[in-house]
Formats: sequence, structure tokens, C-alpha cells
Amino acid sequence: MIAKRTNYLVGIAGNIGVGKTTLTRNLAERLKWNPYYESVIDNPYLDDFYADMRRWSFNLQIYFLAHRFRSQKEIADSNQPAIQDRTIYEDVEIFAKSLYEQGYMNERDHRTYRDLFRDMVYFLPKPDLIIYLKASVKVLMSRIKQRGRDFEKTISPDYIEYLNHAYERWMKEARETFTILTVNADEVDFLRENDKFEELVKQIREYCP
Repeated sequence: MIAKRTNYLVGIAGNIGVGKTTLTRNLAERLKWNPYYESVIDNPYLDDFYADMRRWSFNLQIYFLAHRFRSQKEIADSNQPAIQDRTIYEDVEIFAKSLYEQGYMNERDHRTYRDLFRDMVYFLPKPDLIIYLKASVKVLMSRIKQRGRDFEKTISPDYIEYLNHAYERWMKEARETFTILTVNADEVDFLRENDKFEELVKQIREYCP
């Protein structure tokens, strides 16, 4: 008899303010899976980064990469099902790439970062499913404002729009490698719409039985 698999990994992907942390927490509670959160409140670089993106972009991305790698190693070693708030792939394909394209990270640092990413990700299992939360700039800016984090007050709509385009570009490429489920976060509030939430839980169980 083949033992039932237990070490599923679902990653929650999406732009700043889209609701990844809330969905991670709610899914973990509903499915009885282990949640792994992005290091935001305790991140020692975020304040400096938003004040001077060019100076601190490389430092911030290295911090996120190291934190995410530790989380995914812990997930792999635990052999338990897990929900992860943002995937390690977004670090390189969305944020580091966008900072480089906009001139906030120089070519040398970007090349070093990508080389390190490739070496690290080699040792990590791929997620069984990526849930892509997609939202408009207007909704994202509203949610960022509502949560009132001091270091996010300088985030501009242009930056959020740029990241939205980066996500759309990455999603077209990522579908060749990952199983991706897209959710329109403009229309769904997982704090209030229980029917939508239960529908998502059902879909996850179909991918991760």
C-alpha cells in the first residue's frame, strides 16, 4: 500500500498589499497546514530601502532571499504540508529584476544575486501549487493605506503598477514550470466571503489530495 503524501507546499504569490498574509493564515487554519510568513515587520532593511531604494536594494533582496531559503529548507525538512506567504521565485523574477530594470540595482549586484539564487534554489523542492492573487493598482493602494505601515507610506502607484506588469510577465513564463491558480483579488475578500474561501479550499484539495 502506498503511503499518503503529507509534504505538500502551496505558495501564495502577488503584489504588495494584495492579501497574501491574510490568505496564508486563513488557509493554514482551515487546512491544518503549517504557515510560513514573509519577514516584513521585523525586516531591518525595509525602512532604509523605501527611503533610498538605490542604496539598499541589494541588501534588502539578499535578506529576503536568505529568509525565504531558510523557510523552504525548514518546510522540506519537516515533511509536513505548508502554506508559504510569497514564493522564493518572486524575489528574483519580480523584485530583484524590477529593481535592476528601473536602475535601483546595478548590473554587478543583480548578476551576483541571480547566481546566488540559482545555487540556492537547486536544493529546494518546487511548490505543488502557486496561488496568484491578482489585483488592480487602485485596490492595492487602498489596502496598503488601510494597513498603515510607516515604511510603506512612500510607495507610489507607479511602483505598484510596474510590479503588476512584472507579475503578469512572470506568470506567462511560470505556467510552463509551475501549476498556477489565479484569483482575482479585486472581487474576492477572503476575510468576508466564506463561499469563495471554501471554493478555494476545495480547489487546493484537488491539487493536493
